[in-house]
Amino acid sequence: MNKDVLTVLVFLLVVVVVRHATASAELRETASRLRVGYYNSTCPKAEEIVREAVTARHAVDPTIAAGLIRLYFHDCFVRGCDASILLDETPSGDPVEKSSSANGFTLRGLDVIDAAKSALESACPATVSCADVLAFAARDAAALAGLRRYAVPAGRRDGVVSLASDVPSGLPSPVYSVDNMAALFARKGFSPAEMVVLAGAHSVGGAHCVAFSNRLYNFSATAEQDPAMDATYAAHLRTLCPLPATLADVAKQLKVDFDPRTATTLDTSYYVGLQTGRGLLASDQALMRDRRARAIVQRMAQDPRKWARKFAKAMVKLGEVEVLVGDEEGQIRTDCRFVNADTDIPFFGIPGGIL
Repeated sequence: MNKDVLTVLVFLLVVVVVRHATASAELRETASRLRVGYYNSTCPKAEEIVREAVTARHAVDPTIAAGLIRLYFHDCFVRGCDASILLDETPSGDPVEKSSSANGFTLRGLDVIDAAKSALESACPATVSCADVLAFAARDAAALAGLRRYAVPAGRRDGVVSLASDVPSGLPSPVYSVDNMAALFARKGFSPAEMVVLAGAHSVGGAHCVAFSNRLYNFSATAEQDPAMDATYAAHLRTLCPLPATLADVAKQLKVDFDPRTATTLDTSYYVGLQTGRGLLASDQALMRDRRARAIVQRMAQDPRKWARKFAKAMVKLGEVEVLVGDEEGQIRTDCRFVNADTDIPFFGIPGGIL
């Protein structure tokens, strides 16, 4: 290997390690400010009310579990777990996160959060934050999709800033390499192993054709489709996602399940599929090209119970990313889609930053 290339790789590895260590320390400090049973005295049925809303929707649409888990991830990886993704508008007037092309019409579960919050406002007005509602709902969605129910620390406050411009740098792209993903996750305090564990959420849900069609058509100068994709699987996907002739055709394309075998069940079939070239997104299949990630994929595929435990632990950790705690840092919205009427207008994206 060229000496200069080796130097660059070593530097990048050091950067990832340092970022992970710094972010992990911040997460540990945050975790100490949240606690299980936070609403035991102020709203004893808070978690039950959220669970009822999620269960009611899941009974008629099991695919909603994937939508709620994705909504939670997209919130926490952009500005932290502050329910900023739920906002329709803010006092600044800037385009909000949900208007970003990475969110937009692909977001699901917003109505479930609305229903849960409405019920909570009737039972315990101005008490339970939207950020906590989203964390509880994601946990309940995971349980309904097949995992054991796990405890969720609470005490988050809601943010008053939501910027579409924050989204591109905060969320992983479907074409990311393992190094790109590891660097992004490290900034949020997650190790490469935890990243691979959380990727297992792609055993439920799916992606629209536009997110992976580059793997099916005109992949490179020497290959029509991505050679890392199983040929039979690629042929099937081409029947579901014909090459669009116009931009209007792109909007009409299907959403394809990540795992057609158990599309509404959180399990390790995602990892099994990766080993046979059946990862839907380029970023999914990329895990098999990295030696360390591939080893974790293989271990998770072989031990479903171990993965389920690690996934639950990682979901709790996800809920600790850059949270706001206390009235000085955030608020408890009475409507998750709007900041409270008495909110100060943010200055340069800083909550309450009137100068």
